[in-house]
Amino acid sequence: MRPFQTLRMLACSALLVAATGPAWAEGTFEIPAGARFNKDKLAKIDEFFRNEVATGKIPGAILLIQQHGKPVYHQAFGVQDVVSKAPITDHTIFRLFSMTKAITSVVAVQMLDEGKFSLDDPIAKYIPSFANVKVGVEKQASDGTKTLELVPPERAPTVLDLMRHTSGITYGFYGDSLVRKAYRAADIYAGDFDLAEFAERIAKLPLHNQPGALWQYGHSTDVLARIMEIAAGKSLIEIEKDKLFEPLGMKDTGFLVTDPDKRKLLAEPMPNDSNFRVGRENDPTKPKKMMYASGGMVSTMADYARFAQMLLNGGTYEGKTILSPKAFKLLTTDYVGPDSGVERDFFYFPGDGFGFGLGLAVRTDPGNAKPPPPGNLGELKWDGASGCYFVIDRKQDMFFILLQQTPSERQRIQKTVKQLIYEAMEN
Repeated sequence: MRPFQTLRMLACSALLVAATGPAWAEGTFEIPAGARFNKDKLAKIDEFFRNEVATGKIPGAILLIQQHGKPVYHQAFGVQDVVSKAPITDHTIFRLFSMTKAITSVVAVQMLDEGKFSLDDPIAKYIPSFANVKVGVEKQASDGTKTLELVPPERAPTVLDLMRHTSGITYGFYGDSLVRKAYRAADIYAGDFDLAEFAERIAKLPLHNQPGALWQYGHSTDVLARIMEIAAGKSLIEIEKDKLFEPLGMKDTGFLVTDPDKRKLLAEPMPNDSNFRVGRENDPTKPKKMMYASGGMVSTMADYARFAQMLLNGGTYEGKTILSPKAFKLLTTDYVGPDSGVERDFFYFPGDGFGFGLGLAVRTDPGNAKPPPPGNLGELKWDGASGCYFVIDRKQDMFFILLQQTPSERQRIQKTVKQLIYEAMEN
């Protein structure tokens, strides 16, 4: 090829880039407001998911990107389960796992705003057995053996601790600390019990750390839900229906799927997805008393999109105020930042560059990753062990929701999907 031909091709390429605007390459942080989506680049998402399904990594998935109140991308791939081969739709029912926490937290913030309880209230004000709770401190002997010493808390764990996950209450299904082992040994999921009984079981276990000292994922949200029941004088599901589901029109969100016709809509993971270890005791098709506020809900794209749009709007939806401006600020303020005294360990699930509000991760800085993940300051997000994932980007007036049931593949897929979404943005 002659030199002048090469120059002409380069000039044409430059004009094309200038005409279409820059796409945001991997690691771009703080994308200018007003970015739009390039539909040709969004098509890469199609390619990605079709390959995931074709290679047997996942049964299927559904993804919605909504900007300025309208769908920008709305596609379903594969099937809801490999046995029935039924297609995924907006009414396919997915186990949310920890995306349940976002719903519980929003309703808790509503109740805070109403004065039903306060962030400074000790847990023991509502559940007296927490007055006797102890902190488990590991001691190591000269021969390397470890023992667990129980010491009094330096202060009482509070509602704030429950909502920002600094209560010391943990989970027993990951990690090898002696407190987590004590959770496993206690068999806290045995039998048919309700939130009241479950809170009593948690109160008998040691705290993983001093209240307020460490962001620690666990059953804090379940204990919070019990306080909500006590403060409201009704069950958690009744509270959530009154305050959230009915106002938003979330018809298929709840803890149980007992209607035979609805059961046919349940999405399932691949039969060989052995990483579906979280919540085996929490089968929504089996009637039970317990409502896991930390991870027991099911929902649909049709329902969760309404919830996400409400958050994107700052607490309102179709003329209804779900969260007042004050309540929305409570929900989305970072409570674990540098001046909070809260430490972060290996299991800090909000991730690099994110703080934590009263139930949602809040982006506060680019983080230390090189390159940093794409996004904007103030981004709200959370996900669940089944692979479900949502992001609220108020700077771009955009949210996306990914619903899937693929525990073992979820982290890889979530990262890739977010990258593809932001790479499809242009000025």
